[in-house]
Amino acid sequence: MVHLLASEVRQLLHNKFVVILGDSVQRAVYKDLVLLLQKDRLLTLSQLKAKGEYSFEQDELVHGGKQGRMHNGTHYREVRQFCSGHHLVRFYFLTRVYSDYLEAILEELHSGEHDPDLVIMNSCLWDLTRYGEDSWPNYLQNLESLFGRLRQVLPESCLLVWNTAMPVGNNINSGFLPPELRPAASGLKTNVIEANFYSSAEAQKHGFDVLDLHFHFRRHTGKYLQPDGVLNWTIPKFAMR
Repeated sequence: MVHLLASEVRQLLHNKFVVILGDSVQRAVYKDLVLLLQKDRLLTLSQLKAKGEYSFEQDELVHGGKQGRMHNGTHYREVRQFCSGHHLVRFYFLTRVYSDYLEAILEELHSGEHDPDLVIMNSCLWDLTRYGEDSWPNYLQNLESLFGRLRQVLPESCLLVWNTAMPVGNNINSGFLPPELRPAASGLKTNVIEANFYSSAEAQKHGFDVLDLHFHFRRHTGKYLQPDGVLNWTIPKFAMR
């Protein structure tokens, strides 16, 4: 069961520009929203797992994905967009919370025809596992840089919601993490909790809202944690309803 109907979501986001930034979990947020703007249902598991497709439920692949070479490197790009008569939703895949690429995105949003009305964002797992021995201090510094820049670039009317990272298992085998790096990620479960604490505090310090997905989904890890060690976004949503 879906608590919100498509008609209600369309009314809530009427004439709104929504931007979603982050990894595969945030891509699922984008896809769910695209679905809910059209139908009274949420993602299926096969839709959740798909990435980089040329079109999903009337959206379009703007850049990256299957337009180029599909890979799990830190330079993977995927920009998607859904546009109807009164709704605009855009997704940018991120592998790092703050970077030159993120700056380019902010510049694009700042100079675009429409200012974003709502920005939903998270980046954590890639940051902590794919950028070497200094990943942790760099993540903390990048969080500070990110929220400072968002406060400068986003209009005051824009609502920014920082999503905390979802719970993970003790052993990570997900595709975003190459096999040679998986042993080093043995403490990721605890690291994610600590990262969520710091990212939430930094977001709130700059006056942004925080949606604690880790807290809300923590009870579902035993039943819905996937074999790759990452909590599936879609299945627990049904359990919560």
